[in-house]
Amino acid sequence: MNPTDEQSAAADAFHAGNHLALQAGAGTGKTTTLALLARGTPRRGRYLAYNRAIAQDATARFPSSVQCKTAHALAYAAVGHRYTRRLNAPRRPAWQTGQALGITKAVRVGDREVTQRALSNATLRTVARFCHTADEAVTRHHVPYLRGLEDADLHAQLAAHIVPFARKAWADLQHPDDGAVRFDHDHYLKIWSLTQPRIDADFLLLDEAQDTNPVVEQIFLAQREHAQLVMVGDSAQAIYHWRGAKDIMTGFDGTQLALSQSFRFGPDLAAEANRWLHLADAPIRLTGTPAVPTELGLVTHPDAVLCRTNVGAMAQVMTLMAAGQQVALTGGGDSLHALALAARDLKEGRRTRHPELMLFPCWGDLQDYAANDPAGRDLQPLVNLVDAHGTDAILTAVAQLVPESQAQVTISTVHKAKGREWQRVLIANDFARQKDNSANEQKGTATPPDPIDDAEARLAYVAVTRTRQRLDLGGLSWIHDHPHGTMPQQQTPLACRQA
Repeated sequence: MNPTDEQSAAADAFHAGNHLALQAGAGTGKTTTLALLARGTPRRGRYLAYNRAIAQDATARFPSSVQCKTAHALAYAAVGHRYTRRLNAPRRPAWQTGQALGITKAVRVGDREVTQRALSNATLRTVARFCHTADEAVTRHHVPYLRGLEDADLHAQLAAHIVPFARKAWADLQHPDDGAVRFDHDHYLKIWSLTQPRIDADFLLLDEAQDTNPVVEQIFLAQREHAQLVMVGDSAQAIYHWRGAKDIMTGFDGTQLALSQSFRFGPDLAAEANRWLHLADAPIRLTGTPAVPTELGLVTHPDAVLCRTNVGAMAQVMTLMAAGQQVALTGGGDSLHALALAARDLKEGRRTRHPELMLFPCWGDLQDYAANDPAGRDLQPLVNLVDAHGTDAILTAVAQLVPESQAQVTISTVHKAKGREWQRVLIANDFARQKDNSANEQKGTATPPDPIDDAEARLAYVAVTRTRQRLDLGGLSWIHDHPHGTMPQQQTPLACRQA
């Protein structure tokens, strides 16, 4: 393949020895470009992949002078192998682990009782959140916010109970042979990062840099003195902030370049993508490939339906199964199964262990919270779905899911669809905006729509760029009526600038 001008510019900057941040829009051939850089030098490199599957695919595409690994694989080779015995230990319930750490009774925070099980679960989640950061010690800001305890003062009270146990859990994890806390892969990655490791390579290539955990960022940037750093990603696809990921591209001290020619779709789809890139204030705009005539319009038989939430995915699964279709769910049905079981527990008067719902003593309490507390509005679709169909019907539907290879249609959340593509895509209706004009009905005036925030625009951008052949905007069609939704004029891609 003849490189584009943008790919050639990236190669020139790389061979000049510059540290480089490469903004690569959807379908612009970022891995192909990185392989082009690596093949043009005799130096030894490391490619840090987002997951194992990407690392394996890259190994076949990069020259032998470049080792393709995940950060976890590097950490395992350095320190993780010492913990093999603990990694293979049997699973145990969080409450048993909490009991071993000394969590033996419930506490009251505000008007809610936090059970021993909920405290144990929150303690282990605190350690997990700490492991994703560049911090050296567990502190109160690692403690997760729990449903019903979102107030800052209430969270501070909860953290005062949790932090001592979380620190005890982290100390337990330092022992290679045995301990109370189940050891997992993020634990040895964090342990390795605290040793301030030096990666032996002449250059490092970091993929998916827009969704980098701070712990990986710290390891990567610490190699700057002895290795050339190249990061590639798409800031507009930074959709994992909610779990601690960070876009480290825009503030990177190095040459900023872009790949804006998409080989996945045509000009019409590129224009739709640019609408959302404009709304997200992204640093690039895309150009489609005329030989790929992607269309926008009604899709009656989609290959994939993309949803905003797990609950939206659950609703799509049930609707399509009721229509007699064979349905697959990207990533499997475990998360939906867990939500349905949690709902069943609450409806039957039992507390649930589900981390999102564990503070609610019964279903009625959750219904009230979802309907009346602003912090619980995102749970209203779950309540509506369970009240309409019942938990048994949901569990039955999840059990009838088939592998993607056997499915007529695949359902996916947008988060799980990132990096994927299909021929015909429909955007699900859980992206639709609810209209609430009740406050102004008596005055006879319309409520102006809420502004589109960056996170909403980035998620929509990822959703609309998963297709090759035809896209049905479906639940995102409201953008045509939004005052900020006017299609922007084509803009010049990110200018090359030397830091």
